[in-house]
Amino acid sequence: MSSANLLGVPATLLPVDAAASALEARPVVEVVVEHPESSLAWALLADEAADRGAVVEAYAYARVGYHRGLDSLRKAGWRGQGPVPWSHEPNRGVLRSLYALRRGAEAIGETQEVDRLTTFLNDADPSAVAAIEGV
Repeated sequence: MSSANLLGVPATLLPVDAAASALEARPVVEVVVEHPESSLAWALLADEAADRGAVVEAYAYARVGYHRGLDSLRKAGWRGQGPVPWSHEPNRGVLRSLYALRRGAEAIGETQEVDRLTTFLNDADPSAVAAIEGV
């Protein structure tokens, strides 16, 4: 798959996530309570649950992060297509939520959701999965 934007749709660039700086100094769960709109905070909470082996909990946190991310994308003018570049740091929360949800869907055997989210991630930014896995 080429990373070229063949549709000519401009990239969606989200504003800075207010929770990002708080995540550096406080437990993720506290930041989620203070900033429930942050897809990054939900993605990190999903990561923590996955690391503990809490598969369903991780899936649920990722699902919330995914929906909060869609809200953010739409608010920024995204209309269901076009690039969401990993290189733009504020986009990383949405992309990490998509990745976490894909991981959770795979863990519970939701194959069609895994395929849909893989396509979504690759369409948003073909480099995102490798970048996330390298984090």
